[in-house]
Amino acid sequence: MTVDKIGRYEIEKELAQGGMGVIFLARDPYIQRQVVVKVLMYSRTMDDIYREFFQQEAEVIAALEHPCIVPIYDFGWHGEQPYIVMRYMAGGSLEDKLQREEIKQAEIAHIFKRIAEALDAAHARKVIHRDVKPSNFLYDSSGEIFLSDFGIAKSKPFTDDEGDWLVGTPAYMCPEQVKGTAMDGRSDVYSLGIVLYRLLTGQLPFNSDSTTALISAQVDMPVPDIRLVKKNIPAVWQEVVGRAMAKDPKDRYPTAGDFARDVNEVVSGRWYLRKL
Repeated sequence: MTVDKIGRYEIEKELAQGGMGVIFLARDPYIQRQVVVKVLMYSRTMDDIYREFFQQEAEVIAALEHPCIVPIYDFGWHGEQPYIVMRYMAGGSLEDKLQREEIKQAEIAHIFKRIAEALDAAHARKVIHRDVKPSNFLYDSSGEIFLSDFGIAKSKPFTDDEGDWLVGTPAYMCPEQVKGTAMDGRSDVYSLGIVLYRLLTGQLPFNSDSTTALISAQVDMPVPDIRLVKKNIPAVWQEVVGRAMAKDPKDRYPTAGDFARDVNEVVSGRWYLRKL
């Protein structure tokens, strides 16, 4: 997609392209700041569900207005293509950072505090994110982290290339998301548990080239012991990850904040004092 201007926003370069849309770095000439413009691909404009994704992302984030969530500045139409204007997060994503370096445990605790606050605020408004993963955790220019991409938060399911009805990212999906049963805030807690597993070990708990095998593992397979992946890691981390990723939502942390509290207590050493 080649374009010089979307709405009043002057396009500087394309940042990324995915299955639904194109993301541009742009400049707002009115207030002279860089922004990100997400535009729905023209090929997707004929499908109501994709237009709904864009519209609802704008509505959901605007309603939340939380300091740990990437803010939306504007929403509009470029011909038949809807677009969203968001804060430019110059620091990239947690996924980008994971490709470069190992995340220290003190930073993990801070990440979880911020993301948990964002998720709990969304859950209080009955909004389930449904796509919690490192690529949706974004850093600003000062290095602070924010939660992004609520585009599927209230969406209906769609079919993938294998014909299965899915919404989300299979490697981070909770069992009830796979099965299409009722979800609540604990569903995002499960996905956040997968994020912790990956931050601690450098690997996903379940991985497969087959989408069917991957989502089946989310439903049926026990959480792999992180000590088999990374030696010398304290056993307490398996306890925390295991509770977050419990197959039955009733056995998980009730809120993301409760999960983040335990992560912080393990990192700070207070967990062990609590157990005395």
